Amino acid sequence: MKRILTFMTLFSLLLTTCEGAPGPPGLDGQNGSVIASSAFEIQVDFNANNQYQIVEPYGFEVLDYDVTLVYILWETNDGQDVWRLLPQSTTFVGGATLTYNYDFTQTDVKIFLGGTANFSNLDAVWTQDAVFRIVVIPADNVSSVDTSNLNTIMALGNIETFEVR
Repeated sequence: MKRILTFMTLFSLLLTTCEGAPGPPGLDGQNGSVIASSAFEIQVDFNANNQYQIVEPYGFEVLDYDVTLVYILWETNDGQDVWRLLPQSTTFVGGATLTYNYDFTQTDVKIFLGGTANFSNLDAVWTQDAVFRIVVIPADNVSSVDTSNLNTIMALGNIETFEVR
């Protein structure tokens, strides 16, 4: 019983007296405000008139280093929407492919069809009433990187080369 009590006391002391370097600082926010990504949904039809693409302006400010992700509503499963990140490809019987893809600028996002399929022969399920969720993720440009512990980081991650631009 004495050994158990001694062991528990030593273990408790070890847990409560550990000290180390402080963690990274938190984000500067206003009264703990939350930084959230901007997102919106659009429903589009792809056809020969719009050259199987749609260009959608954001309607809000997008900064130089912000990035955009686009998701397609792929299906609904037990009442839950199932979203897939673009690009998203499908191969049809016979080997023809259809790819939903996108690119973005600071002012708009373009969603377009690609692949080897004849788009005018596709069933409407592939080209009509497609729902996309556009998410703009705020990002800061990191102009300098602390490389003082780079050898340790590279050894832990099995990284062979590292380039700072």
